[in-house]
Parts: sequence; structure tokens; C-alpha cells
Amino acid sequence: MVIFMSKVAVVYWSATGNTQAMAQSVADGAAAAGAQADIFTAAEFSSETAGEYDSVALGCPAMGAEELEDSEFQPMFEQCAPALAGKKVALFGSYGWGDGEWMRNWEESCTDYGINLAAQSVICCGAPDDSAAEECEMLGRALA
Repeated sequence: MVIFMSKVAVVYWSATGNTQAMAQSVADGAAAAGAQADIFTAAEFSSETAGEYDSVALGCPAMGAEELEDSEFQPMFEQCAPALAGKKVALFGSYGWGDGEWMRNWEESCTDYGINLAAQSVICCGAPDDSAAEECEMLGRALA
């Protein structure tokens, strides 16, 4: 009997560790649901790597005027976007101000690239509390 294990890539950028903690919770949820979950920083991920995975979770905090980090994460996302169309994709990230506009804009950008989001995005203000960690684990399970 052959058992198919889905492969989930969890890709993030984090300056303070908040989004990194969220990434770990996403990976934990995917693994608990039986998937192989691998964590990558934005600098370690590419469209070639994306091709090796069934699902991809992308995590980036709000930066500046509520936008994606633009030196590593944004270029990686734009390079990988065509390879993500047709895969199960979900978004997560933390913020310190504003109301989540960066996530709404990012979701719209995904739609523009033909990326269908497989789960509701998870955002939290500052460090993820127990509730945010649980939401991240559920996101990981949804991708598994």
C-alpha cells in the first residue's frame, strides 16, 4: 500500500521573530495533520523549490505603510507567484499598527496572479498569543 504524504512549504520573513513563531505553528499544524512540513526563509525559497511542494504557506509582517517587506520577501513572492498558481496557498503575518491593510492588499495581489487561497489568512498584532498560534496551526492543517 502506498501512502501519499503531502508536502507543505512554510516560507516566511521576520525581523522581530513574531512571524517566525507563526511559521513554526503553521508547520506544526501541517505535520500534525500528516504532511511533511518544511520551513524556509524568503531568501531560501524560489520558484524551483515551490514546484516540489503541494501547498505553500507564506508569512510576512506588515512593514512601513502596511506593505510587504521589500528587500527579500516581495521579490521572492513576485518571482514565485506564477509557480504558486494551482497550488494550495495560505497567508499569515504579524503587524504592529494599522488594521491589516497589508494583508488585504496581499490577498488581492494573489488573486491578480491567479493564486487561489486555500484558507483564511491569519494576522496578529505583535507576538502571536495562544489564539493566533492555534489559528496558525489550523492554517497548517488546512494545507496538509
